[in-house]
Amino acid sequence: MIVFNLSCDNAHRFEGWFGSADDFTSQAEAGSIACPVCGSVDVEKKLSAPHVVTRSAEQQGVDASQPVAVANAAQMLRQKFVEHVLSSTEYVGKRFPEEARRIFYKEAPERAIRGVASSKEVTELKEEGIDVLAVPDLPTTPDKVH
Repeated sequence: MIVFNLSCDNAHRFEGWFGSADDFTSQAEAGSIACPVCGSVDVEKKLSAPHVVTRSAEQQGVDASQPVAVANAAQMLRQKFVEHVLSSTEYVGKRFPEEARRIFYKEAPERAIRGVASSKEVTELKEEGIDVLAVPDLPTTPDKVH
């Protein structure tokens, strides 16, 4: 498990955990990593100090498997989150910004929705006071799409 300090094109800094440096590269190239603040997928690594378990750390009882356990727990939490989002929201696709505004301005029934929006559209919605959360790459299976 490797932890990288990341930054989006809007200069928001955040941390990402990956199985390897190659995992980061492939996810970044696929646009699978999104800024938790603005939703931008234009993300790059920043300088960070690596944590290395040394022989002396092992002798002092440092558990080198802890990052793996944390990664497994994080993956389980992510899966539960994805299942919850898919089961409790309506998919509106590319109409997301329009539908979020209609709900916010009480022109449409209030309900939880999910869909597709650019980072610019997400920023505009937030500037209007509309709460949105950018979540990259939710799997959409036919039995889960409303």
